[in-house]
Amino acid sequence: MSITTTLSSATKEVNIGFSKPFVMIGERINPTGRQILAEEMKVADYSRVEADAIAQVAAGAQMLDVNAGIPLADEPAILAESIRRIQAVVDVPLSIDSSIIEALESGLAAYQGRPLVNSTTGETEVLERVLPLVKKYDAAVVAISNDETGISEDPNERFKIAKKIVEHAADYGIKPQDVVVDPLVMPIGAISQAGNQVFDLVRRLRAELKVNTTCGASNVSFGLPQRSGINNAFLPMLIAAGMTSAIVNPLHPELVQAIRAADVLTGVDDGCTSWIAAYKDPSSDGNNSRNGRRRRRRA
Repeated sequence: MSITTTLSSATKEVNIGFSKPFVMIGERINPTGRQILAEEMKVADYSRVEADAIAQVAAGAQMLDVNAGIPLADEPAILAESIRRIQAVVDVPLSIDSSIIEALESGLAAYQGRPLVNSTTGETEVLERVLPLVKKYDAAVVAISNDETGISEDPNERFKIAKKIVEHAADYGIKPQDVVVDPLVMPIGAISQAGNQVFDLVRRLRAELKVNTTCGASNVSFGLPQRSGINNAFLPMLIAAGMTSAIVNPLHPELVQAIRAADVLTGVDDGCTSWIAAYKDPSSDGNNSRNGRRRRRRA
């Protein structure tokens, strides 16, 4: 059964699905840990926001996450203006990222198209505030697998929370394909089985709840040296387990290449067309190979 989450900008549609290429959601437009960006956004300077949007799409991101969480700033106004500025320079769909309900509504009101709301948790109070907005604006929503008890290290508990969110969303008329579950990637340096746990959980979410999935993939390498090596291996393994999107930094070309390779190896890049378009040497016409093997010159 093919489940597809359809998102759009004013002019472009992106589908997240079991039989679709993996969707990279660019993470860079987030002032957390980026002091210069935060200060610029706070004084209504959106030049870096626009440049980051353009660079991420050029690097291969099919969507962008937009966050304006700046302490002591007018987050609803900044988020809405960021969305307007981004939509003026790129055509990809956006993930509207805030834990503040007023900011989410402001961003949704400014958005042109069908966005992804990032996010709701399994806390009943949060569900009852976020889900009506998702329904009102005909959006899709990221469902994070934690609730009032916090983040469980037990993947079975995280599955139960995801199921609760999907069922609660249905009460508001939100279909399962419009709930994109974040199973929560735990740091492998602290929990040695975190990788296997999330692989198993993604398979269950796909088989039993029939929902698409996403995550902040770099969490897996938190606290470790050479994090990019872990991240670049982790994403293809997640894709093989059935994950259909993730929030990543597309400015790391090795990570983008690993994701595109996973699309080839799982058969969703039919005919390797996307891989060839991205990486074929334009000076090569293919005449030096036959059936995948290069000819050897005779001595």
